[in-house]
Amino acid sequence: MDYILSIDQGTTSSRAVVFDRAGQVVAMAQREFAQHFPQPGWVEHDAREIWQSQLAVIQQAMAQANIQASQLRAMGITNQRETTVLWDRATGEPVAPAIVWQDRRTAVFCDGLRAAGHGPKIARKTGLVLDAYFSGTKLAWLLDHVPGARVRAEQGELAFGTIDSWLVWQLTGGRVHATDASNASRTLLFNLKTGAWDPELLALLKIPAAVLPQVLPSCGIVAETDAHWLGASVPIAGWAGDQQAALFGQACFAPGMAKNTYGTGCFMLMNTGNQPVASRHQLLSTVAWQGPASSKHAMAYALEGSVFMAGATVQWLRDGLQIIGRAADVEALAASVPDTGDVFLVPAFAGLGAPDWDGQARATLVGMTRGTDRAHIARAALEAIALQTADVFHAMAADSGLALRELRVDGGASRNNLLMQIQANVLGVPVVRSRVTETTALGAASLAGLATGFWSGAEEISALWQEECRFEPEWGAAQRQQFSARWREAVSRSRSWARN
Repeated sequence: MDYILSIDQGTTSSRAVVFDRAGQVVAMAQREFAQHFPQPGWVEHDAREIWQSQLAVIQQAMAQANIQASQLRAMGITNQRETTVLWDRATGEPVAPAIVWQDRRTAVFCDGLRAAGHGPKIARKTGLVLDAYFSGTKLAWLLDHVPGARVRAEQGELAFGTIDSWLVWQLTGGRVHATDASNASRTLLFNLKTGAWDPELLALLKIPAAVLPQVLPSCGIVAETDAHWLGASVPIAGWAGDQQAALFGQACFAPGMAKNTYGTGCFMLMNTGNQPVASRHQLLSTVAWQGPASSKHAMAYALEGSVFMAGATVQWLRDGLQIIGRAADVEALAASVPDTGDVFLVPAFAGLGAPDWDGQARATLVGMTRGTDRAHIARAALEAIALQTADVFHAMAADSGLALRELRVDGGASRNNLLMQIQANVLGVPVVRSRVTETTALGAASLAGLATGFWSGAEEISALWQEECRFEPEWGAAQRQQFSARWREAVSRSRSWARN
């Protein structure tokens, strides 16, 4: 049994990746699925299509690798977080479309809870801000709006889960209704300190306990797949939400180690050890992963900060301003000028994320002169991605009291060498890009491999992690501080613009 199969179920596509003992990708398959936008602010998926697309890519990746299920030591699962599925336990059929993490239909409900003074209590118990982003209010909406759902849920006829739970239910033929602690911590229903569903929060959101999955460790054998799916049973032995899995895949096992994933937005997570850290800078405190109960530090926690516009800012240059033909063209254009000429772009197209959290902020381009051209704007866009990331990075250091010595990076935009050098300059610490870019899938595979003895321990996984490129800071502290202060001045110009 020489391979680990990793399921990587994302927001727009399902993927399957086969890894060997060296942690290298042997085969990978990917399939997109439909996005549904029935009303402004609503985003839905067909959970059945997700399952069908995921099964198809599993079979495709195994065929590509020319392996049988009997050659798989285990399967790991990582998934888009917060997306909410409600299904019938008897038939296994969803009772409504899945509500995607991006969906904002419960924003008014959250406003009401906040106005009633529940925000601080929810933050204290869950480590999260009270927002429609998370699963709990989405589940409450389904129970209130699907005919008969609340009564059926109270009677134990319905099952709730995030995408990990839905996939495990399908893979096991409905034998297992469970989630892992990292996904549970994204629901607004999970108490970080007790490591269990919180009765007071369930009562607040009117969620019957009978609908909830069992919370299991992220590393450990959950179940075995039904043999008819792959030709033989395969242990499901590791699972985590996508960003937590990427933190594990980057081998950020020690407190103070951090990773940043550069995608449409940026997700930065920092390992804070075996105790959750309450943020003073509007970051999220979350479960990173839960190891076996026998391990010394079974629960690991993380601070998380989100930047809304990263790769999406480059897409705007391409599609909105049309100053580049392809996203990849931004690096050469930005590198054609030595600096921006004091031009700053604040890409608050959808408001500002951590640590500002200003939904009324709007994108701002300041400092232009008659000499400003498209190259300056392109460079300002890259600087904006790096500067937003630096804001989160420094907030994490302040919250945790830990010195962050480097930032490990992954995601599509991490291939942009100019962006990574700018990132190192504004952080003042090295930025390190890993050789294996499929870090999310690798994290799920690593958890499964640890649980089944495929890898001996965290030390072996750390040894497998390989650096591809390291970007050292080229700026001194004075230049970095001056640049950051100028950026914060530009951010202030964008604040509260849409207040009316």
